[in-house]
Amino acid sequence: MPSDEQYLKLAMDQAHIAYHLGEVPVGAVIVLDNTVIARAHNMKESMKDSTAHAEILAIKQAQIAMNDWRLNDCRIYSTLEPCPMCMGAILHSRLSALFFSAYDMKWGAAGTKVSLHTCNFNHSLSVSYISDVESGNLLRSFFSKLRKE
Repeated sequence: MPSDEQYLKLAMDQAHIAYHLGEVPVGAVIVLDNTVIARAHNMKESMKDSTAHAEILAIKQAQIAMNDWRLNDCRIYSTLEPCPMCMGAILHSRLSALFFSAYDMKWGAAGTKVSLHTCNFNHSLSVSYISDVESGNLLRSFFSKLRKE
């Protein structure tokens, strides 16, 4: 059975794809019963869509795979702490757990700026931070490169 760290590695693979496409390097995977049912990376620039975050795109894929908007018993793994929009989608889609590997000091909605998962909505969510220096390093490298251009 793969570990949470291994699923985050699959999300990192997606983040690397985003990086090479000139997108903010964030990746996400969704898992049900130890099977990856969705994987995505940021596509905001490519799609010209402000909602094309990795988590949103992965949720949409998973809902197609499940043939339901409810993703009960599914876990999402993201390389970056979700923003409020993504955290709202995670809660609305009834994901059971979130794992992320880098804090988002500007937009983080899983404890950094706000803690949407603790607002007593009608759905609860387990949230876990698993440190991975590669996530932060890739983001820093991307923004450093962007500033130089």
